[in-house]
Amino acid sequence: MALRIDPYSLRLFVAAAKEGSIARAAAKEHIAASALSRRIADLEYALGAALFMRSPRGIALTEAGQIAFGRGVLIDDDLQTLAREVQAHSGQVCGTLRVFANTSSIVGFLPERLHRICSAYPLVEIALQERMTDEVIRACLDGRADIGVGVARKVPNSVESWHFAADPLMVVLPLGHALAKRRSLRFTEVLAYPLVTAMTGGAVDQLLRERAAAARMQFRTSVAVSSFDASCRMVEAGLGIAVLPNSAASAYAGSRRFLRRALNETWAKHELRLYAAKKVPRPRALAALIAALSG
Repeated sequence: MALRIDPYSLRLFVAAAKEGSIARAAAKEHIAASALSRRIADLEYALGAALFMRSPRGIALTEAGQIAFGRGVLIDDDLQTLAREVQAHSGQVCGTLRVFANTSSIVGFLPERLHRICSAYPLVEIALQERMTDEVIRACLDGRADIGVGVARKVPNSVESWHFAADPLMVVLPLGHALAKRRSLRFTEVLAYPLVTAMTGGAVDQLLRERAAAARMQFRTSVAVSSFDASCRMVEAGLGIAVLPNSAASAYAGSRRFLRRALNETWAKHELRLYAAKKVPRPRALAALIAALSG
């Protein structure tokens, strides 16, 4: 008897295994949780083995499920690659594009640009994931992302890059701060005060720490948070000052309780770039996306 496995059910199983939750996988894949659960049950029936252990706490892979997950990831990736390659030669700009992007590009630039692209090419689907710049580049290298957006970095010869946007660093200050009357600030002046830092280990955090070390000045942190908007809230509450990309400072600094000032340093220009693995030829949809975002 021939074994019949539905590729979509396999993809949903992989998503559930990655998320560790039927509900989260269903939300990510835009399907009802009950429908996803039925698909997985059908897959288990086809394979003749339980793939998950279910409990009130969630789901966990069985031994058979672990084997199915390892193979399933590879099969699903191969099927997605097959679809993109066929679509690339279909004469139409269509298909799913996997975009990995850092926070500042998502906050400041990508939503409107991606909307214009989707409007121009209605058969193109964008699968966007937020990641730090180093992970963006790694994803382009290992094939998990078709295109990436992140801070300018030196990259291997197997990766191409294009200018995406200028996103200079700004200093965000609470009202009444001693530096508030200045129109622009040097970094040595900023370092005289405790900083609210966002996303420890990220591109901006690494850059600021490196520049503080180069200036032989102490990098003092008052609060460390995981997002730019949380950083702005901490500044607003008077817990310190922050150095953020202009895109983030503009998006979140709408309150009258704090101010933005230019960071007067040559290294504060902070360029964002597009990244993609070198491929010839590129799928039509990917080539269209690169042309639209780098233009």
